[in-house]
Amino acid sequence: MVLAVESLNRLLHCWILLISLIFVVNGQFPTTLEGPFKPVTVPVNYSIIGQVTSLPVDDNPPLSPEIEFQPQQISLSLSSDLSSVWVSWITGEYQIGDDIEPLDPQSVASVVQYGVYKSGRNNLAAGSSFIYSQQYPNEDLNNYTSGIIHRVLVTGLDRDTMYEYQCGDPSIPAMSEVHYFRTMPSPPKDYPSRVAVVRGLGLTYNTSTTISHMAANHPDLALLVGDLSFADLYCKNGTLCDFQNCSFPQSPLQETYQPRWDHWGRFMQILTATVPTMVIEGDHEIEKQADNLTFTAYNYRFAFPSDESGSTLYYSFNAGGIHFVMLGAYVPYDKSSDQYKWLERDLFNVNRSVTPWLVAAWHPPWYSTYKDHYREAECMRVQMEELLYKHGVDIVFNGHIPLTPRTDSWVASVDSILHLVRQLVISAGMNSLNIVHIEKVALAMGFLR
Repeated sequence: MVLAVESLNRLLHCWILLISLIFVVNGQFPTTLEGPFKPVTVPVNYSIIGQVTSLPVDDNPPLSPEIEFQPQQISLSLSSDLSSVWVSWITGEYQIGDDIEPLDPQSVASVVQYGVYKSGRNNLAAGSSFIYSQQYPNEDLNNYTSGIIHRVLVTGLDRDTMYEYQCGDPSIPAMSEVHYFRTMPSPPKDYPSRVAVVRGLGLTYNTSTTISHMAANHPDLALLVGDLSFADLYCKNGTLCDFQNCSFPQSPLQETYQPRWDHWGRFMQILTATVPTMVIEGDHEIEKQADNLTFTAYNYRFAFPSDESGSTLYYSFNAGGIHFVMLGAYVPYDKSSDQYKWLERDLFNVNRSVTPWLVAAWHPPWYSTYKDHYREAECMRVQMEELLYKHGVDIVFNGHIPLTPRTDSWVASVDSILHLVRQLVISAGMNSLNIVHIEKVALAMGFLR
């Protein structure tokens, strides 16, 4: 009797799936253009949400260095060459206020000592250093100057190999602890075993849960799809802004508390010092300041493989057999723009025999039923969607909205998509905790047995 009921349920499930497919094929499935619709979601499990309260970083700055000019905010990122990795870090403390004197970037060396795991750190690589400032035209706002930002390109690395490294200035001495990372595997048959895709992290108690979850899953690569520190949501005293009070009368600029970036970088080091982390800008990275400068902190704090694109706001890179395209939604993207012309060239040059997978990411989704940001990126979709379809993009990742909507597969079949996404981890930290292992989702949908 039980077997009969189970068989009947499976048959019913198949009929429902078949009817759904026919419904979609006939073009009767409602599109986002007919919305917005009330989202159909799983009820929220409030027991796992935790606190969306900002971490009290001013009272107890996380991972503040004990030795002067000891490296902090250490992060790794991929370069345009799979045999190279960028290592970035900051030394010295930021300064904020009216009367500040920037640190001298040449006063501390930028050195990475590295080697294959357990073989000694006998190799040296040197790089460059610089600072950046966030300036405001209003006297009642605090100008900011960063600590010294160091960036070193470590080259000549073997594929799919574990390395150990220290960074800093060995002459002071002020070196970091020993950290480890694994280089990307060789294309086309090998892929990163796990990729973490994250949106809207911020620096809250939820962020702590999210980062702990990511670190426990040991990803080989992390993608941060915009809205990183949310420094622009904090006033000059470091407290979360009331947007009404944070606007200042003589300027359309919004106040941004830059030390939040430093606290965020220290907090993220548990992940970024060991996992190559690639970022793309969101609207909270704009941070408009004096002279109409934008994306200053974003541009200076992260290293990008931007040689081909000529921009940190859009670029591409390979990770094993995957070609990632990171697009900028807050810079020109129309068909006459530099970004669009670069994207045409980049997609045309993709060799699917070398990188069979083609993945795109940008911040605001083109398709969403979320009311507050409904069709916000429609102009970008109109300009770029056809180009992505033409070149057969397999998967798209977005951020921006505090939900995790999913659409049908972009181009690839369900079976081939699952070959990659079984190892993906999707999460959010600022607005909510939403950690999903896609294999569980696929099982629930009946795609895996």
